[in-house]
Amino acid sequence: MARGEARKLDEVVARIRACRFCVETPEGAPLPHEPRPVLRVSSSARLLIASQAPGNLVNQTGLPFNDPSGNRLREWMGVDRETFYNVSRIAIAPMGFCFPGNDAAGGDLPPRRECRARWHDELFAALPQIETVLAIGRYAQDYHFARLGHALPRGQGVSQIVARWRDFQNARPLIFPLPHPSWRNTGWLKRNPWFEAEVLPVLRKEVARLVKT
Repeated sequence: MARGEARKLDEVVARIRACRFCVETPEGAPLPHEPRPVLRVSSSARLLIASQAPGNLVNQTGLPFNDPSGNRLREWMGVDRETFYNVSRIAIAPMGFCFPGNDAAGGDLPPRRECRARWHDELFAALPQIETVLAIGRYAQDYHFARLGHALPRGQGVSQIVARWRDFQNARPLIFPLPHPSWRNTGWLKRNPWFEAEVLPVLRKEVARLVKT
């Protein structure tokens, strides 16, 4: 990436980190706490982890996937923490940059709509070197498949999309649709052993190709 393009990326990231739209001019109810946008991108990373939104623990530490979900995701990818957090190799940009808060049942709310509307197109236009996207969950899958010209059918759920992973292997950039690595999906993993047996070996091979020095 040219120096001017790298500078543009730095400018976009600086504005995202200073963002207060969800508090000062929100779409719906305002963010219930002070914004703390969490993302890690660089002009050299060729692998992008496109997730949903930070959880409360990540909001406290400012480090994405610094939780049990991150441990499982690193296992899926076949990388250690040092490699995972090497921003020159791996970019992490969720659909919602801030922890959205909890719903009445104690679960995480959906990603804030302000992030996608105001920032995502500009951010990913400044990351042309990305070769592979790990699209975690339906919010990330909907956005990134549509962004790259492969809009998903509305009637398909995450399980159906992940099961179609082979259909996307020839696309460039390559998109791997993944379920969320949360402990809540442990039952899904047990019911779908093909994911670990068939998807993960291919995923790990691709990750290894992209993160090698």
